[in-house]
Amino acid sequence: MKVTVEQDKCCGAGQCVLLAPEVFDQRDEDGIVILLDETPSEPLHDRVREAASVCPGAAIHVDEGA
Repeated sequence: MKVTVEQDKCCGAGQCVLLAPEVFDQRDEDGIVILLDETPSEPLHDRVREAASVCPGAAIHVDEGA
């Protein structure tokens, strides 16, 4: 799995951080997503997929083939 984020689409809702804090964080000044781990370990995959699916800005992309 490879994760990418589009910071320009992020609205700062923070759902990704709540679901997978090992993979996502937010900038202090505006809450925009920061990707901490672009290739998370397998135990985190379900939470990363959920974070991508609930992202209101569709800013998180998951490539399952990587």
